[in-house]
Amino acid sequence: MQSVLTDSLEKVLGDSAPRPAELIGGAHASGFLGEVLSVQVALLLEEQEATSEAPGSVPDTVPSGRLARAPHDLTDGSAEVGVHLTGSLADRARVHAVRRVPVSTPAPEDADEHYLVTEPGEYPDLLEPLPDRIARLQTGIWEALWVEVAPHETAEAGAHELTIALTTADGELLAEHTAHLRIHPHQLPPLALTNTHWFHADCLASHYDVDVFSQRHWELLEAFLASAREMGVNSVLTPTWTPPLDTAEGHTRPTVQLVGIHDHDGEYGFDFHRLDRWLGICRDLGFTGIEVAHLFTQWGARFTPAIQVETPTGTEDRFGWHVPATSPGYRRLLEALIPALREHLADHWEGQVLWHISDEPSQDHLEEYRAAKGQVADLLEGVRVVDALSSYDFAAQGVVETPIVATDHVGPFLEAGRTPWVYYCVSQNRDVANRYIALPSVRNRVLGRQLFAFDAPGFLHWGYNFWFSQFSLQRIDPFQDTCAGGPFFGGDPFAVYPGPDGTAWPSLRHRVFAQAMADHRALTWLAELTDRPSAKALIDEGGTLTYSSFSYDVGAHLRSRHAADERILAALEAH
Repeated sequence: MQSVLTDSLEKVLGDSAPRPAELIGGAHASGFLGEVLSVQVALLLEEQEATSEAPGSVPDTVPSGRLARAPHDLTDGSAEVGVHLTGSLADRARVHAVRRVPVSTPAPEDADEHYLVTEPGEYPDLLEPLPDRIARLQTGIWEALWVEVAPHETAEAGAHELTIALTTADGELLAEHTAHLRIHPHQLPPLALTNTHWFHADCLASHYDVDVFSQRHWELLEAFLASAREMGVNSVLTPTWTPPLDTAEGHTRPTVQLVGIHDHDGEYGFDFHRLDRWLGICRDLGFTGIEVAHLFTQWGARFTPAIQVETPTGTEDRFGWHVPATSPGYRRLLEALIPALREHLADHWEGQVLWHISDEPSQDHLEEYRAAKGQVADLLEGVRVVDALSSYDFAAQGVVETPIVATDHVGPFLEAGRTPWVYYCVSQNRDVANRYIALPSVRNRVLGRQLFAFDAPGFLHWGYNFWFSQFSLQRIDPFQDTCAGGPFFGGDPFAVYPGPDGTAWPSLRHRVFAQAMADHRALTWLAELTDRPSAKALIDEGGTLTYSSFSYDVGAHLRSRHAADERILAALEAH
């Protein structure tokens, strides 16, 4: 029986011992105040033959990395392990069990050679909080515990030792590891790009079976928005009306419409009190941007969103799949709604406001997209419109002012001297960065340095908490289905799990993506303190770093971040 201290970029798959954590600059994990520093302890528990030791005896010392004996075995083949932390940061630490989740579709049929697994199975992803620091772990397979510290006070800066002792349920020592942590006495500057992972308010109401915009729903919204901020998300898709995303034609998602719309004798009026409550939560959590829900349906912009209108005779589903995008009736609503919404946001929101026409139009949808945009172009004059697409023609013809380009289609934009926003989703499954469960964590984290290297102004992902099947035809249990019913690769639809206590339970991918954004913040700061070419030289891997070419060497990645931090500290000292 063994245990290993490893770093946050290792995925403990269960069949073999993970690579040990490397001491870099004297620390297993280092960073600035406010960064979450994380390590893992992997352990293999199995039945052990009786030894000559007296029953209940414990050796005076336990060699680091070795288990003295198996914990008390439970009837289901699991065992309870206590986690005891000591050191100056022990009270700041949080402990999670790394849980395996079912992945029915881990990889494409033509997966590149860097996937960790390609066959369906159960793989590590969920971070289950252990507030009592007692973990139930399976025997006979490598399991992992995730230990993280989030220092915020200047007094906590410096070098620290965090001792992690593992014990049986009876308190007998099994193993002990010391994680060396280093905290720099400065805060990283805010993220310099827009980072949005689309937030699905309806999925929260559906999963927890609460009424939309009930008090409990608001509590859930705040808890999950807070977790999105921990991931580095700084812009949030706002359901001004129910976002027309991933919805089968003719089908509707649960209504989540923040803007009250009423029609009295042919005149539209608006109620923004729910929107103001949403904005207040976003402001308090530190979001710096919001995105108004899309004005037209996805994949072609041919229809209107599902928008409800209050009339003297009741609530009317006035717009949706039954109303074409170019409907004069929809134009009449927009002529009243968009100016009123713009004025209200100008008065009640200090941050960035982004608008969307339609998501992911293809080359075949160019004319439909152009027609839909024509419905609102004059009403959106002077605002920032961004849309996800892959066709360079849309941008070249000026149809989309701010394109958000798939990372595997960004070449023509870069060759033309443009620095577009980028996104990835299920289709970006070969060679480029992504966050699938089956991919190594470094392929998730490398995005931070890629966004810096190519000066991308923003990043978008469609699924922060999408817990429906494809096209939103039914609810799924994200603890049992990580593939939205099968067509998405595991982990693409969401980065958090709905904890039974109403909090967001993070994934490995959630935590690693936050590290990617911290890398971007550090590199941006270094470029400001010194110069951009020298900062980029730390990450360009001899000039080979692109969106589809990068090193998988975890140690090199971590050492590069350490070098950036050291240069930041030296530059601050020089000033």
